[in-house]
Amino acid sequence: MIELPIYNMAGKKVDALAIDEARLGGEVRHALLKQAFVMFHANQRQGSARTKNRSRTEGSTRKLYKQKGTGNARAGNARTPIRKGGGVTFAKLRTREDFRQDMPKKMRRLANRNALLAKLVDNEVKCFDALSFKEPRTKDFRATLDAVGINRTCLVAVDGANQNAALSARNISDCTTIRPEQMNVFHLLNHRFVVVERESLEKFIDGTLWANGEAEAPAAKPKPAAKPAAKRAPAKKPAAAGAKKSKKEAAAS
Repeated sequence: MIELPIYNMAGKKVDALAIDEARLGGEVRHALLKQAFVMFHANQRQGSARTKNRSRTEGSTRKLYKQKGTGNARAGNARTPIRKGGGVTFAKLRTREDFRQDMPKKMRRLANRNALLAKLVDNEVKCFDALSFKEPRTKDFRATLDAVGINRTCLVAVDGANQNAALSARNISDCTTIRPEQMNVFHLLNHRFVVVERESLEKFIDGTLWANGEAEAPAAKPKPAAKPAAKRAPAKKPAAAGAKKSKKEAAAS
């Protein structure tokens, strides 16, 4: 069990929260965190970078100087890739490049919680009983961070109802403000400290922060009832040997 201290806005410890490591993956899984971090990072790429080859670069097509007699190496026009301002040898000309990666849903969920476990092990999670400000004021929020020893980059996870706290933190250059349900591997590992309220942290751990209960396994869908077998039409019985012939058969004979 991890005992996480709970602070008030003055930086004093007022309570402690017991967190079971088993609910966050049991141990820090570095390979899983690396895979998830690379996936989130790759999915942020637009894939819209473009370069021009020598045929798309502006400039004259005139030969710079005559082929022989100057003592210099022979040269064509100024748009050659070996000259400054020329084209690119292997230019990116595709309409759009897709760098998107994917992971199974259970792996993504486990990675998000495991990243939180890594922060808890390193004592980099600063949990407050409440972050309530009467009005948006950056100076007061900076004082709250200093009171708990935050001196590096910080991820502030506050819900939409706590708008004053979000407005107070957004002007601090080394702070990033997000909603608690938006915390993932990339955000958690890309900042040194995490600031979160106790209620939001508990909901993040048990999965009730999401409307559909992300941490819980989806309920098994009931199997549809078996359809009754279709009734087959009874087979026609063969005519008896001594059966009477029809009128057409009698006329033909």
